Amino acid sequence: MSYAGKDMESSYQVVYDKLWQDIKKRDPEEITLLRAVSYSSATRQFVVLFFNEEYIVDCGKEAIWRQADGELPDVMATIIILNYLVYAQPLRASEPSWVSIKEIPGGMIFYSAFHKTAISVLIEVFGYQVDRLKTVAAFLGGQAGPFGAASVVFRAFPEIPLCVIVWEGDEEVQANATILYDASIDFILPSAISIDLGVYLADRLKKLVGTHYN
Repeated sequence: MSYAGKDMESSYQVVYDKLWQDIKKRDPEEITLLRAVSYSSATRQFVVLFFNEEYIVDCGKEAIWRQADGELPDVMATIIILNYLVYAQPLRASEPSWVSIKEIPGGMIFYSAFHKTAISVLIEVFGYQVDRLKTVAAFLGGQAGPFGAASVVFRAFPEIPLCVIVWEGDEEVQANATILYDASIDFILPSAISIDLGVYLADRLKKLVGTHYN
């Protein structure tokens, strides 16, 4: 098994390799000043908190694994974590505010695909069984959100909150859902990776429902 994981698709390999090289060009101590991560020069490893779980990012082996059990993250999670480190830069001072994917630069271009791969998944899984959201959200460190009973805030990374909101449907009202980002996401991740983050969260929640309710 390669450290990239069995499911590392060939289309991602070039991106994957470049991200590792870009991380190695950075001063790791600088990254620790800009991101809520730790680094050991002895092991050349970062420790990154991703959705309430610690991951080891090993720059020598070019490997990422979950600290608790050694589980390798999937392709999307791997790319997201690497981007989080590569694009570390000083955060701009701003008031906390929630924005939709349409308000993120470039988000409108991908909105149709985002709705299909993230929003529609949330509606399918929670739209008529909204009580399940908080139950499975707890496994990812989700906390009660500010938009009513069916909203949950997740910390993808310590600096990156996402809010999932579900409006429960019934025989007369169609269910709906959304994912909101803090406006600061624009300064932390590339737009395409921000979108991947929402898709990843929706997929994780769906899998958790499958594990705990089926």
